[in-house]
Amino acid sequence: MQRKHFLALADGTVFYGGSCGAPVDAVGEAVFNTGMTGYQEIVSDPSYAGQFVTLSAPEIGNYGCNREDMESRGLFLNGLIVQEMNPPSNYRSEEPLTDLLGRFKVPALCGVDTRRLVLHLRDHGTQKAFLHASDRPLDPAEAVARARAWEGLDNQDYAARVSVSEPFFWSRSGKYRVVAYDFGVKYNILRSLAAAGCAVEVVPAWTTAAEVLSRRPDGVFLSNGPADPGAVRGAIEAARELIGKVPLMGICLGHQILGIASGAVCGRLKFGHHGCNHPVKNLLLNTIEITSQNHNFALDAGKLPSTLELTHVNLNDHTVEGVRHVREPMFSVQYHPEAAPGPHDADYLFSQFTRLMER
Repeated sequence: MQRKHFLALADGTVFYGGSCGAPVDAVGEAVFNTGMTGYQEIVSDPSYAGQFVTLSAPEIGNYGCNREDMESRGLFLNGLIVQEMNPPSNYRSEEPLTDLLGRFKVPALCGVDTRRLVLHLRDHGTQKAFLHASDRPLDPAEAVARARAWEGLDNQDYAARVSVSEPFFWSRSGKYRVVAYDFGVKYNILRSLAAAGCAVEVVPAWTTAAEVLSRRPDGVFLSNGPADPGAVRGAIEAARELIGKVPLMGICLGHQILGIASGAVCGRLKFGHHGCNHPVKNLLLNTIEITSQNHNFALDAGKLPSTLELTHVNLNDHTVEGVRHVREPMFSVQYHPEAAPGPHDADYLFSQFTRLMER
């Protein structure tokens, strides 16, 4: 493999490798995911829009990809970085990961020293970057300059870029009628809601509170999604109007939006949480959950309004992992109880949502 391609970080560090996805160049935000498996679910998670995902597991591609394991209608990440990209050898495989990346025009690098890259991002934080995977010559210094010149993800509404454009029903049968905001929703969230007894209608990210309430839902769900929650201003306003009028549940970006709508402050983490082994303490039950996570922003624990009660905390860095409203039927978590990939320690939260609607 010729190591003529590279990832150039805004701080001037360059990591070399070979192209193994679409032969195109791209800008993005470099992050790392510590999951040991589930690469197809990771690359098809819309929350990675705008980002280059570095997989810390060294051997990728072994079991291939298939239609059943997709977590959205396509790939929204800006690029993928791996150490070893292997051909598939598994009865469920329908195509290699390299072909999936190529179909959706996502560039990727293999042969990269991902251990060094992960440690660099951990020590220096998430960075803007330029991924050179095309065949045209490019000087690394120019790539670094392009990375620095990129606008980045802060103050950018990426939820509007990945959301569906028209409402649709995921499931029509169920005891509870739920309207789910699509800020980049994963399919397993919708499966989990349906399994909990919900008829689920998915609506675009920019749907107003009035349009949601006109559907007379038993509950409203705010999904995960990419980038900066503070930039999704229409959704924040809609959430503010919905609080107290209908039971609410939020995950990840939806959690942050509900928090901001309630008066909380949201800020960036140094390198985010991306993986499926994050320990979280449930303060209400005094139990520990191993969770799947994917986010770069978090609510500020020291600036929660009096209307919100802290319910879950991250045991690695003590960041906010869950809140509930002290008066209204509303709760949210920063992590992914539906996992895919990851443990299902927290899938009880979907039943908690149905109990909220029942009451």
